[in-house]
Amino acid sequence: MGDSRPVYQRIADDLRQRIDEGSLAVGDRIPSRSELKRTYAASDQTVDRAVRVLKAAGYAEGQFGRGVFVTDRAPLGSLLRSTGAVDSPFAARITARDTALTWLTWEASSSESAAPEPIAERLGIGPGEPVLCTQYEYLANRHPVQLATSWEPLTITEGTDVAHPERGPYARRGVRGRLAAIGVRVVRARELVGSRPATTPEAEALGCAAGSCVTVVERTHFDGDDRAVETSDIVVRADRWRLEYDIPFIVG
Repeated sequence: MGDSRPVYQRIADDLRQRIDEGSLAVGDRIPSRSELKRTYAASDQTVDRAVRVLKAAGYAEGQFGRGVFVTDRAPLGSLLRSTGAVDSPFAARITARDTALTWLTWEASSSESAAPEPIAERLGIGPGEPVLCTQYEYLANRHPVQLATSWEPLTITEGTDVAHPERGPYARRGVRGRLAAIGVRVVRARELVGSRPATTPEAEALGCAAGSCVTVVERTHFDGDDRAVETSDIVVRADRWRLEYDIPFIVG
């Protein structure tokens, strides 16, 4: 039986297989448009579509004036989501393939806004109610590797010393540490892990193509009354970072 796949898909699949098997190694130039046209008796449009599929999957990247080259898809390391890491979107510890790769700093900006409906639902408040939205870029060797957006209801923090996560006497202490200062005891956090295509701003920040797969952690903190006091979206490149969970057991 003949191959029923569209020609562009067959080209992309064949190139992926060559990369996975190592006959096309990291840094190698993939066959040119003219070579692929000749090999597959395909048009310019078909070949270009196949290369776009390869790029979107993270297998290749274009270099202006030089061609398209195989990219390094090996994970850079793991982001440890331990008890401390769950407390803060920017406190994950790195286990890196490159030991020189370390967390250096993060950048953050906060602004008051009206809660969008999905965020309001996660926080158990009405749509449009005031929240403080804080956006983070988490940097390793000066390059963003993790993005996070956090929302906190202003009904809890407004007018207190902990209203801004990055300012005041309790800055950078994490959700539990900050809220404990105003008598709010955070007792648990829930994380939902999923994946989706990167938006254009996320791709520009993380150094990948728009539409590349990113891992998204939706994390929400709750107090002793099971009231949501903070919720965050944490975004990392799915092709470069794995999430590692350290799960302690109580023995006795």
